Amino acid sequence: MFKKVFLGALFALTAISANAQFEAGKKYVNLSTSSLSLSYSKNDKLRFDIGAQAGVFVADDWMVFAQAEYNHKRLMYDRLRSVGRKVHQDEVLLGVGGRYYIEQNGIYLGLAAQFAHHEQSFDNLYLTPEIGYAFFVNQYITLEPAVYYQMSVNDFSDASTVGLKLSVGFTF
Repeated sequence: MFKKVFLGALFALTAISANAQFEAGKKYVNLSTSSLSLSYSKNDKLRFDIGAQAGVFVADDWMVFAQAEYNHKRLMYDRLRSVGRKVHQDEVLLGVGGRYYIEQNGIYLGLAAQFAHHEQSFDNLYLTPEIGYAFFVNQYITLEPAVYYQMSVNDFSDASTVGLKLSVGFTF
């Protein structure tokens, strides 16, 4: 019985404090990592991503943001040279996007467009829809797990990925 009352009070306090976080004019920054991703290509052996976002709420519940990300992949073979040896591939991504937050439950829907430059002079364009949850640690800090689909416009079958991401956000 005590557990139910405690959890109910915790969710109510989270919902009350969450409403103030999504107001127009609020600023937002976050750091994220997505070490776990699933690729259509079978040659990905290891992947590590780290990124940052900075945004502003242009209207209640609506945020626009800019982002930068670094990805490191270890591949089974070099797909650009069709050589059967292990190689790594680094890429830097820059992008813009937007999010819509559902105030009642903390779920957000996002969409971003990203330009990626690979170290092997191979450029790519990604469209990245995501769905996540903003869990408020306190009035300013959120933990945000999300599922995303990074769809490659240039090489759909080998460069598109589905992944999980964990972000720590700061709203001020």
